[in-house]
Amino acid sequence: MKKTILRIEGMSCSACSNGLEKFLNSKEGVKATVNLVMATASIEYDDKLTISDLNKYVEEAGFHSLGEEKLIEKKEKTHKTPIVLLGILGLFVLYITMQHMTNTPKIMLFDMEEHPKIYTISLFLCTIPFLIFGFDIMKNGIKNVLHKMPNMDTLVTIGVFASFIYSIYSMVLLFLGNEEAIHHMFFESTIFVILFIKLGKYITEKSKNKTKDSIKELVKMTPNKAHLKTNDSYVDITIDEVNKGDILICLSGEKIAVDGVIVKGSSSFDESFITGESIPVDKKVGSKVIAGSINYDSKIEYQAERIGKESTISEIVRLVVEATNTKAPISKIADRICSYFVPCVLGTAVIIFLLHMILGHTISDAILYFVTVLVVACPCALGLATPLALVVSVGNSAKKGILIKDSESLELAKKIDTVVFDKTGTLTSGTLTISEVNNHCDLEKETVLELVATIEKYSTHPIAVGINKYAKENNINTDREFETEDLPGYGVKAKDNHTIYYVCNRALLKRLDIINSYEDEENKMAKEGNSVIYLVRNNKVLATIGLKDVIRKESKKIVEKLKEKNINIIMLSGDNEMTAKKIAKELDIDNVVANVNPKEKTKYIKNLVKEGKYVMMVGDGINDAPSLTSATVGVSISSGTDIATNAANIVLVNNNLVKIDDLFSISEKTINNIKQNLFWACIYNICMIPIATGLIPGIHINPMVACIAMIISSLSVTINALRLKRK
Repeated sequence: MKKTILRIEGMSCSACSNGLEKFLNSKEGVKATVNLVMATASIEYDDKLTISDLNKYVEEAGFHSLGEEKLIEKKEKTHKTPIVLLGILGLFVLYITMQHMTNTPKIMLFDMEEHPKIYTISLFLCTIPFLIFGFDIMKNGIKNVLHKMPNMDTLVTIGVFASFIYSIYSMVLLFLGNEEAIHHMFFESTIFVILFIKLGKYITEKSKNKTKDSIKELVKMTPNKAHLKTNDSYVDITIDEVNKGDILICLSGEKIAVDGVIVKGSSSFDESFITGESIPVDKKVGSKVIAGSINYDSKIEYQAERIGKESTISEIVRLVVEATNTKAPISKIADRICSYFVPCVLGTAVIIFLLHMILGHTISDAILYFVTVLVVACPCALGLATPLALVVSVGNSAKKGILIKDSESLELAKKIDTVVFDKTGTLTSGTLTISEVNNHCDLEKETVLELVATIEKYSTHPIAVGINKYAKENNINTDREFETEDLPGYGVKAKDNHTIYYVCNRALLKRLDIINSYEDEENKMAKEGNSVIYLVRNNKVLATIGLKDVIRKESKKIVEKLKEKNINIIMLSGDNEMTAKKIAKELDIDNVVANVNPKEKTKYIKNLVKEGKYVMMVGDGINDAPSLTSATVGVSISSGTDIATNAANIVLVNNNLVKIDDLFSISEKTINNIKQNLFWACIYNICMIPIATGLIPGIHINPMVACIAMIISSLSVTINALRLKRK
């Protein structure tokens, strides 16, 4: 399956997005999620299909595809000038239609009593520009009826046509001599319904664009130009002209142009736009630099490694956009309501029309209430309730170093009652170093270390990283080559001709039935906080090696915060029980499960989920992938440059575990905001639709007031969602 995000034109409300989503999902080999706020469709599709096929499906559904999303770079078009000009014309219409009821100076030529025919023709002519201006609404409304996906535009179109056609009918009667027909025209209703609907769309679109600001700010983090090194100096080139391998220069106070690695110089860098942390990071030759980070101190030279869509910031923006295109479980409630909403409103409007006719009211009154019911209904507020809040929260979270990959995880984070931590590389820094070597063979200590370092040099496990770092710092030779095989959860197997070596833990010795005479020695080392590995040759233990890890400074703080929330904390470790318990005791963690390999970790997580627990697994990314994907929510800590390969639902790109507490807070505030939006959207419709029917004694509104009420409803939801930016 391939993935893409298409930019969609023509969606005006949740009925549109829901209808398009259903239509796309009905096609073979297509799985789609449509986002009304972002105006995008996130699509997984079969390899047999092409982007052209997907564009065709969108067109068949009655919408227009603008092609693949360009990471929010395109500015939204607004139509301010026509609204202002037609607003002025609308004020003129309002004046001449109300002048007979006010004490304002009359324009006699347009007086309905003195010159009824001129007055009527004037209203008719004034209505034409509004009909042209609102043609897109009516076209969309009719098109969606034909595609069996009626939406808000459909309601407005029916209301506008009903009032305009009946007004034409009354105008004909007037010219045939029926002077009473002057009181049964609704040209002004047609005019103001279109004007206010357009004004509402303009305001809502502007507000929706504000919700994307956090994502847009991420895009703008990287500079437009770079300094390409020449023989003696440098030349300025655009980012698009940078190639992999180019040597670039970054001066003090400037931003890094593309992801790369320093080849000359050293400096401190502000990476807060990625990590959320304002403390500068010191970097030297060999250190990786991220596009958009600010060089504080001195000039450096760096080699371009990841450019364009491969860059860290592009990857983050892509994942954030994808996250906003996923649907949280709570959004399904709104989707379900919206799928029935428009047909129910249409049915209600018809019933109200018939009721007024049965009650003996005039046909003009019946049409007035029919139109009012149609235009007062607001499916937009329901449809915007969830996606607006999610776009704001996911975008802001990314700026704070919390990368949320799907909105479902953001909702589920609020329900977490159990947090399971991996030990090495998560609660501890993962930067192990060799602290003790016990030699049990005739080899020199240096030879033992050479063997261990050579066997482990291609492994990415934290223990292997610690050994390799120690070997580099102590000039240990690792040039010898072995045929190696990773044994997840146990260690590494190596072959050299007919000799087999293992660098492993106690569990592998037991599995291979190798006699272990050094358990007491291991226990003693473990009591001192060492992770213990064995060097084995042809089923004989050559040495035991102890490596010590350092507890992350924020680990104790997050444990305290989670305990304050009454969340159950469990530590999982592949290390021996003694070492694991020592670390757990320092962190005040009561539940410890040690000596478990990745498969057993995954099984443990799955069992917790089966018991009905909402489990958050916190690990170091790729190594803990099976456990992370098995949990309710998988959270990993990351350097910020390996997010693309991370298996977690949520990534803490600055390795700061305290951000987990921020995540819980963000989740709670976001879901509460969504619930508020849904509540007020429902209350609005529950209250306003009965009022619009005209059946409540003493309470009557016209289509113009109904339109204003509908705009206020959509605007209130948008403003409430934007409050999350301040939080």
